[in-house]
Amino acid sequence: MPVADVSNRRVLRLQGTQTALGLTTLLLITTACSEDELGSTARTLRADAGAGARADAGSSGARDGGATDAGTAVEDPVDRDAFRPLERAPTPELVASLSLPAGFRINTFASELEHARMLAVRGSDVYLTRPRQADVLRLRDVDGDGRADERSTVASGLTGVHGIAFRGTDYYLATPTSVYRGTVDAGGQLSTPQPIVQDLPDGGQHPNRTLAFGPDEMLYISVGSSCDACAETNPEHATLLRAAPDGSSREVFARGLRNTIGFAWHPATDVLWGMDHGSDWRGADLPPEELNRLEAGNDYGWPYCFGQRQPDPVIQDPPDTTKEAYCAETTPATLETQAHHAPIAFAFYTAAAFPSDYRNDAFVAMRGSWNRIPATGYQIARIDFDASGQPRRFEPFVSGFLSADGQSTFARPAGLVVDGDGALLFTDDSNGVIYRVSHVGSEDAGVPPSDAGGVPPADAGVPDAG
Repeated sequence: MPVADVSNRRVLRLQGTQTALGLTTLLLITTACSEDELGSTARTLRADAGAGARADAGSSGARDGGATDAGTAVEDPVDRDAFRPLERAPTPELVASLSLPAGFRINTFASELEHARMLAVRGSDVYLTRPRQADVLRLRDVDGDGRADERSTVASGLTGVHGIAFRGTDYYLATPTSVYRGTVDAGGQLSTPQPIVQDLPDGGQHPNRTLAFGPDEMLYISVGSSCDACAETNPEHATLLRAAPDGSSREVFARGLRNTIGFAWHPATDVLWGMDHGSDWRGADLPPEELNRLEAGNDYGWPYCFGQRQPDPVIQDPPDTTKEAYCAETTPATLETQAHHAPIAFAFYTAAAFPSDYRNDAFVAMRGSWNRIPATGYQIARIDFDASGQPRRFEPFVSGFLSADGQSTFARPAGLVVDGDGALLFTDDSNGVIYRVSHVGSEDAGVPPSDAGGVPPADAGVPDAG
């Protein structure tokens, strides 16, 4: 059994096996290992597999993870599952090729931002967290042309800073194990942040914390799982937490959530919705990414179930019961979409700049797969909600970052927010770009070459931890 050491953490590779669902599954047993590390390990193991396994994968069916008539996988499972498209620079020609609904256009709001992740808007100011740079930037479009003219660093020295939220004149920031609070002055400057929570669970595989204030004026904090699929020992892992604005009275609001980075309240119903990441290494199409209606006290199934209370075919039974019995007591997903899309930020549209049928719909940044062939995601999706506040379907909103052959991409969407003018801003954390989508009517849609705003690639790599 091959063994790889990654940052002093042991990753064991087992052979691909046929599960009860007939899926060829690569099992990786990890201890607090990020998806970026898993991808690197898989690439190392792929090299160890030798040219022979790749030579066997000459047919198109094998390249898609197909099987011979005898039911034996042709391609090495690491080769199949650990694929990530080549990351390219967003040239003007590539940006101009993006697909949007009629009447919408896209342009580059800001570039050369390195590890651009979460966004928040306060007045006319746009705030951006950069975990790898350990800081927060403020960007301003002074002349109103849809591009940032000014940028400044308003917070620094916060390793892994990710989540950001505002409440009145207070701001909140989240790092892997802490929540900070400070004040915003009239000029948009942030005071020195002070910790109000310092004991969140360790980051593990999913260190990117997000936070938001609900209609109840309570602070909600997303804490992802420490692993791909395991029985957590810390009851706050794989949860959504709720606390008072000063960080006190912290409690688990909902559990069984592998990594619900994006969550928000429906503007008409105040119902809380969140997008959860499914586990890896279950094949190309399982588990689905889930849209969940998040309610106090509910268990959404991870790590033992996914989707419509479907037992996970890989993980062992929970203590003192079976997966089937456990799953029967969990809350199923309300809506599902393609596995490995990797949903990150989630926001409802409440402004008036888009056509009226977008009002109270949601947008999701799908960062894209790192271990699926064919690759999937790499888009901004729209979730259509009906008049009663129930979600009906997912549909592409901004797509085309992934090449037609699935071999390359020029963006991995992450953060997402509606700005003060009603335009949609979203980040690409692989090239350090913020894009801006506005509605201009059917006569002037798309991306004129002068507005495409291609930029050179960022120097820093991008983790896959979501």
